[in-house]
Amino acid sequence: MRRIGAVMAALVLAGTGLGAASSAAGAAPAATARVTACPTGWGSGDKGGVTAGAVPLENIRTGRHDCFDRIVFDVPGGGSLGYYVRYVKQLQQTASGRYIPVGGGAVLDVRVGAPAYDPETGAPTYPARVGRTLPGVNLAGYRTFRDTRFAGSFEGETQIGLGVRARLPFRVIQLPDRLVIDVAHNWTGSR
Repeated sequence: MRRIGAVMAALVLAGTGLGAASSAAGAAPAATARVTACPTGWGSGDKGGVTAGAVPLENIRTGRHDCFDRIVFDVPGGGSLGYYVRYVKQLQQTASGRYIPVGGGAVLDVRVGAPAYDPETGAPTYPARVGRTLPGVNLAGYRTFRDTRFAGSFEGETQIGLGVRARLPFRVIQLPDRLVIDVAHNWTGSR
């Protein structure tokens, strides 16, 4: 009788251990399922169209996200902004063809349909200087962004160079009064 009791106790303990092991194993996929994959499919080809505009650019700002780094062009009252974004070997200023060095493994040439000056008065609305980094933009700690350079405004269009770690997928989002460019941290969609 004692043997049967010992065997039963061993089976109960073994069953409890198996139940705990299967609960732990079952919990692992649930934890993995909570990890959100980053969006993919943006590509790295040229994006955009007509760029010239009459409403002035007021600010350029950046932000870090789990899956991408973001740059935002604020143009209050600008409505839907024209833009043209593409990877280039080196940044050439639109008006003069002047080479402007931009740090990073790849360079995005970004053109936004908003001048950095008031078209009526010619007064600057965005305090940047050609060839210099963008004022107020600090890229320390960014995973993808490496450098920014102001290339100037010409005929209703502002041009900047955005240095990134490598040629990576990006998307452009037109929102009322601003243009958003997200550059992914990688091609695989993993964080």
